[in-house]
Amino acid sequence: MPKKITIGSRGSDLALWQANFVLSELKKIKVEAKIKIIKTKGDIEQTLSWDKMEGKGFFTKEIEEALLKKEIDLAVHSHKDLPTDPVKGLVIAAVSEREDPSELLLINKSAVDEKRKFSLKQNAVVGTSSARRKSQMLAWRPDVKLEDLRGNVPTRIQKLRDKKYDAILIAKAGVSRLEIDLSEFHSEILDSKEFIPAPAQGVLALQIRHPSPSPPAGRAGLPKGERAKDEALFKALQKLNNKDVQETISIERKVLNLFDGGCQLPLGVHCEKEEDENGSPVFKVRVAKAETWNSFPRYFYFESKKADGFAESIVRRMSPSLRGLGGGAVLSPLGGLPAGQAGGTGGGPAVFISRNEKKNDFFKRCLEANGYKVFAQSLIEIKQIPMRKFVKTDWVFFSSKNAVRHFFEQKPDVEGAKFGAVGKVTADEIRKFGKRADFIGTDGDTKMTGKKFSALLGSKTVLFPQAKESMKSIQLNLPKKENVKDVVVYETIKVSSNFEFRISNFEILLFTSPSNVEAFFEKNNINTGQKVIAMGDATANTLKKLKIKTDKQPASFDDLGLVQAVMSI
Repeated sequence: MPKKITIGSRGSDLALWQANFVLSELKKIKVEAKIKIIKTKGDIEQTLSWDKMEGKGFFTKEIEEALLKKEIDLAVHSHKDLPTDPVKGLVIAAVSEREDPSELLLINKSAVDEKRKFSLKQNAVVGTSSARRKSQMLAWRPDVKLEDLRGNVPTRIQKLRDKKYDAILIAKAGVSRLEIDLSEFHSEILDSKEFIPAPAQGVLALQIRHPSPSPPAGRAGLPKGERAKDEALFKALQKLNNKDVQETISIERKVLNLFDGGCQLPLGVHCEKEEDENGSPVFKVRVAKAETWNSFPRYFYFESKKADGFAESIVRRMSPSLRGLGGGAVLSPLGGLPAGQAGGTGGGPAVFISRNEKKNDFFKRCLEANGYKVFAQSLIEIKQIPMRKFVKTDWVFFSSKNAVRHFFEQKPDVEGAKFGAVGKVTADEIRKFGKRADFIGTDGDTKMTGKKFSALLGSKTVLFPQAKESMKSIQLNLPKKENVKDVVVYETIKVSSNFEFRISNFEILLFTSPSNVEAFFEKNNINTGQKVIAMGDATANTLKKLKIKTDKQPASFDDLGLVQAVMSI
């Protein structure tokens, strides 16, 4: 290894921040370095949006060529910019820790409307040149107008400042690294579970020449001394390598590779490595894939305890749902269904969901745009129950949005109380009443939510507004029962189930509550081949008592979680 290595980098503010960061990290492991700026095709061509550029690697190719020519010793890239097919003779020796991979929506304050999704006014002009960002933004906000946006991070922000756009979409990681003052704008961090980032977004890749004496690149003829230098650099860089990040992004990048994609492909993939209740690792992957920048994405969610082969499994499981859906000859993954036999449009799988259709129903819009047929009908009605005297408490915890609505509509004095929510949907309902949730659980795992809330609660008191005959899933996980108070604020009433359709027409049945399960199966039976989705453990347990198998449970109880469950089944 040379006494002083040369780092190759693009010349943008962000690229130089990244190169200087790596330079300082190298210094900690006693490796001296200097930086050489290299212009890439992506830097030179500023008129086309990314999805219109030809080929792959237009932010990396020239740097990689300099590495192969030995003009530099180490290349520092934003990992998401690299093509997924490895360049012969080169290797990613190390990856950095992952900065928050979320997208950042910066909005001129005159264009803010907090009552709308992402706090963005109706018909706003949004700047982005990413096909992935375009497709997902249009899915959530079909009213917005999208305009291409190029340039480095400060240039893009200046264009927003100059009112060329109402808002712009950029990676949060870049803004955080440059420590840019954004106080003049309204900032919305888009949840990476909802607005799926690019594979490896927020990660730096440290690339060098391949040190192997017999690499796949055919460098076997390299002099032994040259190989020794590369081997020494590779070994040194292992001290900077984050193995956990390497493991998760390898899954993301493999999915991208299997779809033969690059920056132009409207594909978001995000993998998280978590521990289950037994301390074993679980890989959780969310995918959003569209055919074009202006088509509705398909959303998927998968889990695995093993990283090996997981990406291949994801793509195999996505493929049946991808064939034909959204146009042309529709092939259902669950068997054919003649068009027109159930609610909705298209010729794909027919889905029944046990809730009434909502205004601007994302669930129905997303599924029908991808060829599914959707029929929505609740089998229960909700009736408010007047509360008795309200008991003062430190916390108020809500396990459903119905509990939120029927509690706050009775105007209790909650001065000084904090609020907990079982998940994001319930937390959003709390906001409608001018309050904020101080604790938001993972609504797909009530046991884990109960444990986390219990640790936060300590010896303080908590009130649970709930339904009559509630299953009390969260309360069961709280050790100090003397600190827990329940108050009934609503009840469910079964409605007449005079369905205007035949249950046998539906290939997927999605149940949103135990009461809907009970009402449904009073007059209906499951048919062979029908798939069943249960929203939450309580709903799944009610199905189990009726000896009905649950094929899938959503990872979250919002519309996106339900869509992911349907498309991933």
